[in-house]
Amino acid sequence: MTSSGTETSRTARAPEHRPFATGWTIFAAIMMTAGGIMAIFQGIAAIAKDSLVVVTRHYVYSMNTTGWGWIHLILGVVVVLAGVALFNGAAWARVVGVLVAGLGMIANFLWLPYYPFWAIVLIAIDAFVIWALCVGTTRKEA
Repeated sequence: MTSSGTETSRTARAPEHRPFATGWTIFAAIMMTAGGIMAIFQGIAAIAKDSLVVVTRHYVYSMNTTGWGWIHLILGVVVVLAGVALFNGAAWARVVGVLVAGLGMIANFLWLPYYPFWAIVLIAIDAFVIWALCVGTTRKEA
Protein backbone atom coordinates (compact mmCIF):
# COMPACT_ATOMS: atom_id res chain seq x y z
CA MET A 1 0.00 0.00 0.00
CA THR A 2 1.45 3.37 -0.94
CA SER A 3 0.80 6.56 0.90
CA SER A 4 -0.62 9.53 -0.87
CA GLY A 5 1.16 12.86 -1.07
CA THR A 6 -1.28 14.47 1.34
CA GLU A 7 -0.56 11.92 4.07
CA THR A 8 3.18 12.48 3.70
CA SER A 9 2.81 16.24 3.91
CA ARG A 10 0.73 15.91 7.08
CA THR A 11 3.20 13.71 8.90
CA ALA A 12 6.46 15.35 7.75
CA ARG A 13 5.74 18.99 8.42
CA ALA A 14 8.46 21.50 8.85
CA PRO A 15 8.70 22.94 12.36
CA GLU A 16 6.20 25.71 12.80
CA HIS A 17 7.66 29.17 13.39
CA ARG A 18 6.22 30.68 16.54
CA PRO A 19 7.01 34.35 16.96
CA PHE A 20 5.46 34.25 20.45
CA ALA A 21 8.15 31.86 21.71
CA THR A 22 10.80 33.89 19.92
CA GLY A 23 9.39 36.95 21.62
CA TRP A 24 9.77 35.31 25.02
CA THR A 25 13.37 34.44 24.20
CA ILE A 26 14.02 38.07 23.29
CA PHE A 27 12.26 39.12 26.50
CA ALA A 28 14.53 36.78 28.48
CA ALA A 29 17.62 38.14 26.69
CA ILE A 30 16.64 41.74 27.45
CA MET A 31 15.81 40.99 31.08
CA MET A 32 19.02 38.99 31.55
CA THR A 33 21.13 41.76 30.06
CA ALA A 34 19.41 44.45 32.13
CA GLY A 35 19.43 42.34 35.31
CA GLY A 36 23.08 41.43 34.77
CA ILE A 37 24.05 45.08 34.40
CA MET A 38 22.13 45.88 37.60
CA ALA A 39 23.93 43.04 39.40
CA ILE A 40 27.28 44.39 38.16
CA PHE A 41 26.47 47.82 39.59
CA GLN A 42 25.22 46.21 42.79
CA GLY A 43 28.48 44.28 43.11
CA ILE A 44 30.62 47.33 42.38
CA ALA A 45 28.73 49.34 45.01
CA ALA A 46 29.23 46.62 47.64
CA ILE A 47 32.94 46.26 46.79
CA ALA A 48 33.77 49.96 46.56
CA LYS A 49 31.92 51.20 49.61
CA ASP A 50 30.99 48.77 52.36
CA SER A 51 29.28 51.50 54.35
CA LEU A 52 26.80 52.00 51.50
CA VAL A 53 25.27 48.60 52.17
CA VAL A 54 23.00 48.62 55.22
CA VAL A 55 23.41 45.50 57.33
CA THR A 56 20.51 44.42 59.51
CA ARG A 57 21.09 42.82 62.87
CA HIS A 58 20.09 39.34 63.93
CA TYR A 59 19.51 37.95 60.45
CA VAL A 60 20.10 34.25 59.95
CA TYR A 61 22.57 34.79 57.12
CA SER A 62 25.43 37.11 57.99
CA MET A 63 28.17 37.66 55.45
CA ASN A 64 30.93 39.96 54.37
CA THR A 65 29.41 42.50 51.98
CA THR A 66 32.64 42.80 49.97
CA GLY A 67 32.59 39.06 49.31
CA TRP A 68 28.96 39.22 48.26
CA GLY A 69 29.81 42.17 46.06
CA TRP A 70 32.31 40.02 44.16
CA ILE A 71 29.74 37.24 43.82
CA HIS A 72 27.17 39.68 42.39
CA LEU A 73 29.77 41.21 40.07
CA ILE A 74 30.90 37.85 38.63
CA LEU A 75 27.35 36.53 38.38
CA GLY A 76 26.27 39.75 36.66
CA VAL A 77 29.01 39.45 34.03
CA VAL A 78 28.01 35.84 33.27
CA VAL A 79 24.32 36.84 33.04
CA VAL A 80 25.10 39.69 30.63
CA LEU A 81 27.22 37.41 28.42
CA ALA A 82 24.49 34.74 28.32
CA GLY A 83 21.83 37.40 27.62
CA VAL A 84 23.80 38.81 24.69
CA ALA A 85 24.36 35.26 23.35
CA LEU A 86 20.58 34.67 23.48
CA PHE A 87 20.10 37.48 20.95
CA ASN A 88 22.19 35.39 18.52
CA GLY A 89 20.11 32.27 19.20
CA ALA A 90 22.83 30.26 20.93
CA ALA A 91 21.35 27.06 22.36
CA TRP A 92 23.94 26.91 25.16
CA ALA A 93 22.82 30.38 26.29
CA ARG A 94 19.36 28.99 27.10
CA VAL A 95 20.80 26.39 29.48
CA VAL A 96 23.32 28.82 30.99
CA GLY A 97 20.54 31.41 31.32
CA VAL A 98 18.35 29.07 33.36
CA LEU A 99 21.30 28.11 35.57
CA VAL A 100 22.52 31.65 36.26
CA ALA A 101 18.98 32.95 36.76
CA GLY A 102 18.51 30.22 39.39
CA LEU A 103 21.79 31.16 41.03
CA GLY A 104 20.73 34.81 40.87
CA MET A 105 17.50 33.96 42.69
CA ILE A 106 19.48 32.27 45.47
CA ALA A 107 22.00 35.12 45.70
CA ASN A 108 19.23 37.72 45.87
CA PHE A 109 17.37 35.70 48.49
CA LEU A 110 20.48 35.84 50.65
CA TRP A 111 20.78 39.57 49.82
CA LEU A 112 17.28 40.28 51.24
CA PRO A 113 18.41 41.83 54.57
CA TYR A 114 20.62 44.35 52.77
CA TYR A 115 18.28 45.59 50.03
CA PRO A 116 14.89 43.89 50.42
CA PHE A 117 12.90 45.65 47.68
CA TRP A 118 15.74 45.42 45.16
CA ALA A 119 16.29 41.73 45.93
CA ILE A 120 12.58 40.91 45.55
CA VAL A 121 12.44 42.69 42.19
CA LEU A 122 15.48 40.78 40.91
CA ILE A 123 14.06 37.47 42.19
CA ALA A 124 10.88 38.16 40.21
CA ILE A 125 12.89 39.06 37.09
CA ASP A 126 14.90 35.84 37.42
CA ALA A 127 11.68 33.82 37.76
CA PHE A 128 10.31 35.39 34.55
CA VAL A 129 13.61 34.70 32.77
CA ILE A 130 13.55 31.03 33.77
CA TRP A 131 9.94 30.72 32.61
CA ALA A 132 10.64 32.47 29.31
CA LEU A 133 13.66 30.28 28.57
CA CYS A 134 11.77 27.07 29.41
CA VAL A 135 8.80 27.86 27.15
CA GLY A 136 10.67 26.51 24.13
CA THR A 137 10.83 27.66 20.53
CA THR A 138 8.73 25.03 18.74
CA ARG A 139 5.36 23.49 19.42
CA LYS A 140 4.93 19.74 19.06
CA GLU A 141 1.77 18.66 17.32
CA ALA A 142 -0.27 15.92 18.99
